[in-house]
This record gives sequence, structure tokens and C-alpha cells, in this order.
Amino acid sequence: MKALVIYDSVFGNTEKVAQAIGKALGTKSVTVKKVTEVGDSDLKDVDWIITGSPTRAFRPSEGMTAFLKKLAMGSLKGIRAVVFDTRIPLETIKSKAFRFIVSKGGYAAPAMAKVLQTKGAEVVGKPEGFFVLESEGPLAEGELERAAAWVKSITKNQ
Repeated sequence: MKALVIYDSVFGNTEKVAQAIGKALGTKSVTVKKVTEVGDSDLKDVDWIITGSPTRAFRPSEGMTAFLKKLAMGSLKGIRAVVFDTRIPLETIKSKAFRFIVSKGGYAAPAMAKVLQTKGAEVVGKPEGFFVLESEGPLAEGELERAAAWVKSITKNQ
């Protein structure tokens, strides 16, 4: 299995999750790269693409959005995709009004999954969110272990 983990990170939390996912896949054929470092050649001959972004204003980061937008239609045909984001858990938001807005606005992972599908990827598994305790982090306890278990559960039978 040749996999490419592509992430964007503002405060370092999404990068930590991406690194944990790359390590969990445990093969020499896994590359973990920040979205700004990914070139067209990185997408050649990959079986899996795992994308991760912090949720910023209910969407993926600007860097991840730009990267996904520039991918050619059909360029990911034959590639399986797994998608994650980092987010604040709804139940920890004190303001009822803001909690309502977040619940309606959504998160980055489903938006990324939708774009990846339009580019030809087969999105495998449900997009997942990993929790940060504040807007800048840190990650909630156990999230790196949860990320590792999550990606293993999706990729082991494929």
C-alpha cells in the first residue's frame, strides 16, 4: 500500500494527528506532507490519500481548499481517500448561540470528502473529527491514539 497523508495545520494540532496517522499505517510507503509541499508527482502511483485540515469558519483551511480546487477532474480516479479534521467538540462550546451556529455550519472533513469525490477518489469510511480543547489546542487526551485506531480500521480491509 502506497499512501500519502496531506495535511494543513494552523496551530500544530492537525499536523500531530497527520503524523500519528502516518505512523499508524506503519509501512515504508507512507509519506506525510504539509499541503503546501505536495506536488503533482506526489500523487503518482498512490493507492491511498488521507487529507486533514483544521476546521476554519466551518470549512477546510485556505491552503487545503486551494490544493483541492487545483486538482484536475478525474485526477484521483482509482485512489481511495480518507478524510479528517480537527475541531472543537460541540458540547464544550459555552454559548448556546455559537453552538447552534457551529452545529448548522459544519466541519472541514465532509467538505473535503465531497471535493475528493468530484475529483474521482473513492472516499472510504466516514469523515472523522478529532477534538481540540480550545481554538488553538491542545488536542484532547487520547485523540492521537484514536486517530491511529481509526485509520487502521478503515485501511485494514481494503
